[in-house]
Amino acid sequence: MRPWTLCQVCQGARDMTRQPTREGVIAAARSIAQILPPTPLLPVEIDGVRCWIKAESLQPIGAFKIRGGWWRLSCLSEEERARGVVAVSSGNHAQGVAWAARKLGIKAAIVMPRNAPKVKLDATEALGAEIILYDRAPKDQGGEDRDEVAAREIEKRGAVLVHAFADAWVIEGQGSAGIEFTEQLGKQPPMILACCGGGGLTAGLALACPDSAVVPVEPEGWDMVGQALAKGEIVQVAPDAPETICDALQPPATKPINLAVLQGRAQPGVTVTDEDVRTAQRFAFAKLGLVVEPGGAAALAAALAGKLALKDDTVITLTGRNIDPTAYAATIAPDPA
Repeated sequence: MRPWTLCQVCQGARDMTRQPTREGVIAAARSIAQILPPTPLLPVEIDGVRCWIKAESLQPIGAFKIRGGWWRLSCLSEEERARGVVAVSSGNHAQGVAWAARKLGIKAAIVMPRNAPKVKLDATEALGAEIILYDRAPKDQGGEDRDEVAAREIEKRGAVLVHAFADAWVIEGQGSAGIEFTEQLGKQPPMILACCGGGGLTAGLALACPDSAVVPVEPEGWDMVGQALAKGEIVQVAPDAPETICDALQPPATKPINLAVLQGRAQPGVTVTDEDVRTAQRFAFAKLGLVVEPGGAAALAAALAGKLALKDDTVITLTGRNIDPTAYAATIAPDPA
């Protein structure tokens, strides 16, 4: 198949039934390379195995979500840009969309949980986006469905939805990281560990690197992608799902567009505990000099905890750094004992 050009991909931007493609991922990578430098690919040894850290935490907004936000918004038509966009996010996608919207002159409104980390709320507002708060608690406890809140805003405003993970252009944009680190490494890696929430990054990487074993890593009790892959259907989070420090990895379910890409492409998922994640945050700080938020450290946590057999040249994603300074200081502080 002949690779799509940038224009051909964007011309289909109104077709919300379009499925993401590897050609679209390549086009997204070309577009992103024109506005952002590549993030570092850092060598690290884990249990005697040479691995590579893809430091997406060093993006201008502190997270990989800038990729999907840019690709989605840059592919909107002039008429769609004039209508503005609405997104739903706990913080990193919010900043990705807000950053792209400001650069492109598009009005953006972001539906965010009231209990999102203050650092993410403040950063999103600083980028010029309007914030619409909702309660993340279950409905029977007075909470709201974030997608319903977004749908009301879209109807009221006539805006375009930019979903955090269930969007062909967002998936392609996130997958551009795979094109980038393949060029840096000189080959597709044998294995990729991906921090996984709804599956946008994991799906994008699976398209970008078809010769790699792509492993989604999720918090315990929130492995909605892993469960969906195992059952072959969408699975909703349990009402009694445990609390997790990985606020960025808490969607109630993946979506059909993500599952369709991942089936037959992704490996079975693995899960990590909060303590696994804290260990990874401390490792990243001590060994790599990197600040990483809990959700952004999930893939590294799986590697350090021995959740799977690593292979030489495995790529591990560090996906975000947006964490409350007080919480982070407590995590990396030496054990007084």
